[in-house]
Amino acid sequence: MRNHAAAFLSVALLSGWSNRAGATESVCYGTSSNGRLENGVQIPESGPNFSAYSSLGVAMGRTYVHSKVAQVITSAYASLAASDPDKKYVYGESGWRGGGRIRPHRTHQNGIAVDFMVPVLDTKGNSVRLPTGMLNKFGYGIEFDANARYENLTIDFEAIADHLYALDEAAKHSGIGISRVIFENAFISRLYTTKRGAFVKESIPFMQGEPWIRHDEHYHVDFSVPCRPMPVPPTLRSSGTGFGSR
Repeated sequence: MRNHAAAFLSVALLSGWSNRAGATESVCYGTSSNGRLENGVQIPESGPNFSAYSSLGVAMGRTYVHSKVAQVITSAYASLAASDPDKKYVYGESGWRGGGRIRPHRTHQNGIAVDFMVPVLDTKGNSVRLPTGMLNKFGYGIEFDANARYENLTIDFEAIADHLYALDEAAKHSGIGISRVIFENAFISRLYTTKRGAFVKESIPFMQGEPWIRHDEHYHVDFSVPCRPMPVPPTLRSSGTGFGSR
């Protein structure tokens, strides 16, 4: 009963935050690999069922997104808190408030890309927070084996599938969508065997081919938000850039 009451309160609180975050809508430019962002919104550091990968990363400003993406993330977490309040989720890096290159990422430049650390189960089958700290590069240095295990932890594929479903539903409600998900290819088939397997197989657009680094400890989600073209720098406008320029 206590868990359900907490879940109800979390839905109310996160829904209120989502409404405030959308008061000034962000504007994204260009693409995730070459873009920028105006009026970026920072993802809440924590909630009843989720937390950021690093308080330091939050303080440094590495967790900003487009306002619509922020609404989707918080709405999805609120939905998950109501349906399964014992599950624990951790999100990773997203981007700077104004966008642009955020090293070491090759993308995450215009507020539409977010990393989510994989939810995990302990040896007793309990949902626990993925350990993230300086010694494991704030979670990004964790390496899961072929059986999806790391030390005494196992990836919770059911929780990932539920999260992707919640994100997809929240995105549709906000008038956007999910354009791409990057996850370890060897683990994608494990998602197809979950309760949400049919949905994942039919509706989630996984990246084809191998990413430039392993994505076993996190899954990268790109949201389809309408973005404006990157403005042409004043120096290029004044000097010309075509073959006919002098």
